[in-house]
Amino acid sequence: MSVKPSKAMVLAAGFGLRMRPLTERMPKPMVQVAGKPLLDHVLDKLADAGVGDAVVNVHYLPDQIIDHVKGRARPHITISDERDAVLGTGGGVVKALPLLGDAPFFHLNADTLWIDGAQPNLARLADAFDPARMDILLLMAPTAGSIGYSGSGDYAMLPDGALRRRKEHQVVPFVYAGVAIISPAIFADAPAGEFSLTQMFDRANAQERLFGLRLDGLWMHVGTPDAVAAADKAFLASVA
Repeated sequence: MSVKPSKAMVLAAGFGLRMRPLTERMPKPMVQVAGKPLLDHVLDKLADAGVGDAVVNVHYLPDQIIDHVKGRARPHITISDERDAVLGTGGGVVKALPLLGDAPFFHLNADTLWIDGAQPNLARLADAFDPARMDILLLMAPTAGSIGYSGSGDYAMLPDGALRRRKEHQVVPFVYAGVAIISPAIFADAPAGEFSLTQMFDRANAQERLFGLRLDGLWMHVGTPDAVAAADKAFLASVA
């Protein structure tokens, strides 16, 4: 039985070091692609998916993000302020858990960018998430054909969607697209302070409760200033 998340967490606290010089005066989620900030691409997709509440965490140049989302009606935004401490991708979620509740929630990187295929990928994720079998469901982009990505991938995926993490010298066909559904129960005994969300992925994987869903459409890895131009071009092509 699938669960449709009504809440989301958007990670917007990073320094965006590889995006310099664009991020010397603005946080990476405010970098524009196709005429609007990366953060708005994510929040608009959450609104379209019927998500009513989103928690956005901030650390680097936080006031720009706080001011930008102030007037937003859908989803309703709550800021998780991390300006006093670097918490990492995992610690940031732990801090926000009281705002997210007990039900599975969408989890997105503020700089993830994709063009949907025939069906919206957030709706597909919600349909595919089965809390009886999984604690975490990741949206997985094929490494071949994605824009701006040249790495060795993150996971191999079995026919039932179960994920197998890439070993050191291995090349695997899928990269984590920065979009997931996560059950808060996986954080029951999470570390205190700063840690990476990858630890939770590994924990779920060890328990055979980490699954993936292949992205339908086009994923863009906007990690550098050059990648912004490539993403702009892909968006223009998609609406042409």
